[in-house]
Amino acid sequence: MTRSNAAIYQTRTSTPESLRTLASFLELALDEGTSVVVMRIGKQARSVYVGNPSGALEDLTDSGVVDAFQADEMLALTHLGLNRITADGQHYRFMRSVRYIADRQVVVFTPI
Repeated sequence: MTRSNAAIYQTRTSTPESLRTLASFLELALDEGTSVVVMRIGKQARSVYVGNPSGALEDLTDSGVVDAFQADEMLALTHLGLNRITADGQHYRFMRSVRYIADRQVVVFTPI
């Protein structure tokens, strides 16, 4: 039986850079009481926004760009629904979901 990526992450002694990046965006979302929205903008990069994913794209705050590899690793190390991660000793709980904004599929990380 093959272990999942999430199970492999939990046995590591250091936090993967992708989860450190996700944690930094989760901190922004926690400060504002909103969510992190990750949207594909091409083959090599993903835009990251903070805000209410129920609104329009224009209502979200542009919070940066991550490369596709890092974004893909974030997805590989998390799953739809409730997640718990530890990044450099700090614990995070969040819901991961998928929705559409401006006719584009996005991944939403909502701290709880």
